[in-house]
Amino acid sequence: MRFIFKTSYEQDIRLAKHGGHVFWYSLLLLGLFAAPWLMPEYWLAQLTFVLIYGIVGLGLMLLAGFTGQVSIGHAAFLGVGAYAQGVLTNLGLPFPIAMICAAALAAAAGVVVGLPALRVKGMYLGIATLAFGFIVEEVFARWENMTGGNAGMQVKAPEMFGWKIDSSEGFYFICLVTSVLVTLGVLNLLRSSTGRALVAIRDSEISAQSMGIHLARYKTLSFAISAALAGLGGALYAHQLRFLSPDQFSISQSIDLLLLVVIGGLGSVHGAFLGAMFLIAMPQLIAMTKDYLPDAIGQAPGLQAVVYGVVLIAFVLFEPLGLYGRWLKIRTWLELFPFYRKGMFKRQKTFQKSDRLK
Repeated sequence: MRFIFKTSYEQDIRLAKHGGHVFWYSLLLLGLFAAPWLMPEYWLAQLTFVLIYGIVGLGLMLLAGFTGQVSIGHAAFLGVGAYAQGVLTNLGLPFPIAMICAAALAAAAGVVVGLPALRVKGMYLGIATLAFGFIVEEVFARWENMTGGNAGMQVKAPEMFGWKIDSSEGFYFICLVTSVLVTLGVLNLLRSSTGRALVAIRDSEISAQSMGIHLARYKTLSFAISAALAGLGGALYAHQLRFLSPDQFSISQSIDLLLLVVIGGLGSVHGAFLGAMFLIAMPQLIAMTKDYLPDAIGQAPGLQAVVYGVVLIAFVLFEPLGLYGRWLKIRTWLELFPFYRKGMFKRQKTFQKSDRLK
């Protein structure tokens, strides 16, 4: 088992804690960069979707996992970024500038939602974001001059400064570089004073406020950054699909995104990508196994929803820390075997006395 003796604050907030991190993450990046030459085109497209959903999941993880703010309408921010990217690129704006504008517009929408939501939290905040999602979906359907309405809108291939990226490999590398930069940005944000303030708000708003943390400012900032990342993922999502329609950003998409962060592991950056892998892989697994099931089950129209519900209930009951929490237990078992204690990760219900009086 590895023991790290820390002697400075800089060592504590370092991104790579030891040489093992550098080795394994470098190996992962090498494998991801080699994926276009190792994978068929179909599976490369699925890996591209994993990277896109990972970016969106990082935004929702920052809001729900690290700030403790529930959002059941996050697909609205995804849609704002996607439609903004489609409209701007169809008007001839270069791809990277359109992406920045799409993220900025989604961040502005996040501020619009975040400011009124400052007075509510918990279930009521979830209802407020759900209402916003319904409103945005209706706007996409009714604003036909801009979005094409229910007929949909075609999106051009990415193009920047005369270079058109119309191959799946080229667009995969764009998504990979974007996801790496976003991940590094989120990691640096979390180890800054802003990130520590967001975590303090999640743990106890009363304690955070007593330490001088401005709740309204940081909650609104969290909504804005989360929405910006969702808009950035939406911009990539638009080019990956090449066609947009309002039903792609419905309440079911928002639930899928919430499912992503819960099953991946709330409060962990790894969980965003593990949840994205689950979200993309589960329909493939269902499609491959339903032929071996009885027709009454395999051909049922709601099979995927039932499987998702069962998996979510199982994780909430037996593994509340998600896939990343399960990996931590497996890694600890391997490091401590045969001295691993079964109750080492047993959850304890602890809370602040100030919260008890609320």
